[in-house]
Amino acid sequence: MKKEKSQAKSPWKVSMERFVHNKISMTGAILFGIIVLFVVIGPLFSPYGLNQFNLADKELPPSAAHWLGTDSQGRDCLTRLMLGGRISILVGLLAAIVTVVIGAAIGAIAGFYGGKVDNVLMRFAEIVYSLPFIPIVITLSAALTWRVPSEQKMLVVMFLIGALGWPSLARMVRGQILSLREQEFMLATRALGLSDRSKIFRHLLPNTLAFIIVNATLAMASAILTEASLSFLGLGVTPPVPTWGNLIETARDFHTFRSYPWMWLPAGIMIILTVVSINLLGEGLRDAFDPKEIR
Repeated sequence: MKKEKSQAKSPWKVSMERFVHNKISMTGAILFGIIVLFVVIGPLFSPYGLNQFNLADKELPPSAAHWLGTDSQGRDCLTRLMLGGRISILVGLLAAIVTVVIGAAIGAIAGFYGGKVDNVLMRFAEIVYSLPFIPIVITLSAALTWRVPSEQKMLVVMFLIGALGWPSLARMVRGQILSLREQEFMLATRALGLSDRSKIFRHLLPNTLAFIIVNATLAMASAILTEASLSFLGLGVTPPVPTWGNLIETARDFHTFRSYPWMWLPAGIMIILTVVSINLLGEGLRDAFDPKEIR
């Protein structure tokens, strides 16, 4: 009889199997993938440009020539919806990256060194966490409105959202590092005489990567909503650069809201679908990487 060789599965493989078998999270992942393809590849097949004006065709309802109609300046709404989605998703992605970089670094350093370093960094995190997020972002964005060109406003909005959203991740990473630094593999790093930088960024942080990924997905959804809110108020990414937020802003005019729903409604639907799909994806990753559930 041949002996069957049993191979132990790595925690990452077990987690990904759990994620794939979660129908709700896979639905979110597939939906988000479709949205990304729609905004990235879709404009390549559009016969219209971003700011291609045609005042003779302004405010046309959906038709074979313009699937989602035209806006008040005769621009194709579908093309602007797809290109606006690129900006909205990019702002969410970059804001999530800023949040992860700042939060993971501060949390790891605080957890590794402890003592006064931990106390100072965590008190600073608590101060930032206690600030009212939306009013602060609105105030800073409004203060920079007249000082930053419209094409650079996206970067400012992205940085503001990311720079104010890191404390919760920092606290989570710190808790993980406090537990990990007492394990046996860290004794080996001390015996090898590795530097503190190597211990933190090559051995401790990679073991918190699963939690960081989950936090990043949820932070991305939150950043997309925040950008949409700011753009709706005229304080985010400003025209002529389109985003889903400033496309919805046209609904502030009651006549447009009532008579031309194709100008603003599709952008609202895309925001809802994108945020829901990212949240489903994030919850699926959270369940998959939960160490209490991994066997």
